[in-house]
Amino acid sequence: MSQTIASDTFQRPSLRVHAADNVHVALKDLPAGTEIEDNGRTVRLTEAIRHKHKFALQSLAEGDLVIMYGVTVGRVTRPIAEGGAITTDNVEHSTDSDQAQARREHWNAPDVSRFQGITFEGYHRPDGRVGTANVWVVVPLVFCENRNIEVLRQCVADALGEDPYRDYKRMAREMLHGQASDSPAEQPNDERLFPNVDGVRFLTHTLGCGGTDDDALALCRLLTGYICHPNVAGATVLSLGCQKAQIDMLKQAMAERDPEGLRPVHYFEQQASRSEDTLIREALTTIFDGLKEANRVTRQPAPLAELTIGVECGGSDGFSGLSANPTVGAAIDRLVALGGSGILSEFPELCGVEHELISRCRDDQVAARFRSLMDAYQAHAAAVGAHFSMNPSPGNIRDGLITDAMKSAGAAKKGGDSPVVDVLDYTEPAVRKGLNLLCTPGNDVESTTALVGSGANLVIFTTGLGTPTGNPVAPVLKVSSNSEMAQRLPDIIDFDAGPIIRGEVQIAELADELLQLCIDTASGRYRPKAVQLAQYDFIPWKRGVSL
Repeated sequence: MSQTIASDTFQRPSLRVHAADNVHVALKDLPAGTEIEDNGRTVRLTEAIRHKHKFALQSLAEGDLVIMYGVTVGRVTRPIAEGGAITTDNVEHSTDSDQAQARREHWNAPDVSRFQGITFEGYHRPDGRVGTANVWVVVPLVFCENRNIEVLRQCVADALGEDPYRDYKRMAREMLHGQASDSPAEQPNDERLFPNVDGVRFLTHTLGCGGTDDDALALCRLLTGYICHPNVAGATVLSLGCQKAQIDMLKQAMAERDPEGLRPVHYFEQQASRSEDTLIREALTTIFDGLKEANRVTRQPAPLAELTIGVECGGSDGFSGLSANPTVGAAIDRLVALGGSGILSEFPELCGVEHELISRCRDDQVAARFRSLMDAYQAHAAAVGAHFSMNPSPGNIRDGLITDAMKSAGAAKKGGDSPVVDVLDYTEPAVRKGLNLLCTPGNDVESTTALVGSGANLVIFTTGLGTPTGNPVAPVLKVSSNSEMAQRLPDIIDFDAGPIIRGEVQIAELADELLQLCIDTASGRYRPKAVQLAQYDFIPWKRGVSL
């Protein structure tokens, strides 16, 4: 599915991505009447085509298929003239996902000689896994404890002198009072008390009660994935007491994920506590004691095989599938060739390329699991009157991704070209080295939350429109599909894949650079923009219904 596109093709005003395509992608705004050369013939545009949007290379009748990336991405609903725009008015979602393909027996792995013998500096855990960060987490079992989580967050930030919102608070004071300086208590603390710890992360959510038993169990399994994550030193858990997601349910999930009890966890139940003051005091004690223990662990060399990178996209545009996503996929191929792992999620955004992914599954059992989970997801969506075709957002459509199949064909490129070694349901941990598929929704934060819960110790997030998403536990690197957005939003973008569109570099070259940035991030040498801005988003996926 991944491919290398010669850089000279991007000197053209538009691009045919795959030889079988019957559309071109405009690489810049093209006025009506523009003449486009394609395979020895000239196509004259019948209307203006915005950059990132597509136009027909031949006249298309109602019922004809629209082909892009070599796969079906839509069906024509009204005639489209040669050189006419592909829009939501004349094309609807359609796929050839039932098309059978022979299973691939061999994979042509990329050249990774430049990375042979290279290590990253990580935190080695007692269970043998290696973290790219070192944090203590504080989590609620139910939304009723969110207020106490916020109390603890503010108390810890104040005590450590590490308030991530200090500059914004100063801005607000200056705007209202004209006060130009911090008070002594708000001065930044240059000497960190726990230099080997990346901080305390406070999770909040809206679940834990009022849903089904399966909802409660899924929440506990997700929280367990965070508590037992290689980037986490230990956890403080707050429970109200009467909610559906009980402490015993979390402890059972912990026993399954951490049977030897290697991860320190402290549980507090408010309804069994003498007072809120006692609850906060005791919880703070476990946090500060945990920080002292976590600070004893230092970064040590680890092989790249200990990296598990989750790949995600959000705010995608018409260039995402041409630049950012294939660059990420090529980086994942390199990591897999080095013995590491990747996780590709967002099942609604794999709709239309199922047959290609099935052809890459390592055996029939893995292929059957993927098909089963995909079918069950689509059936659940249909039961509530929804369909994967509803996935593209207004921003996606405005920037050229007009069907879910078109979006999926580009989004799946984040998974590269390596064999699929395993297929995971939501909250299941990744245990096999190589590329894993994880069943999640297309929602950016819900999917990123799930990727980390399944063991990703680093996340690469591609965007064409700009997305400020991060994660409380794993570093998140943002990759832009176009340089204009990277230059306009430099505070949230870590890596620019825009040179691909301009024809300045090959995907392989950028993939090497991106993998090196991942290594630097995993080693603590580079702090992603999401970490700098304390963008610690956490949203569990509620699969059931409210009761």
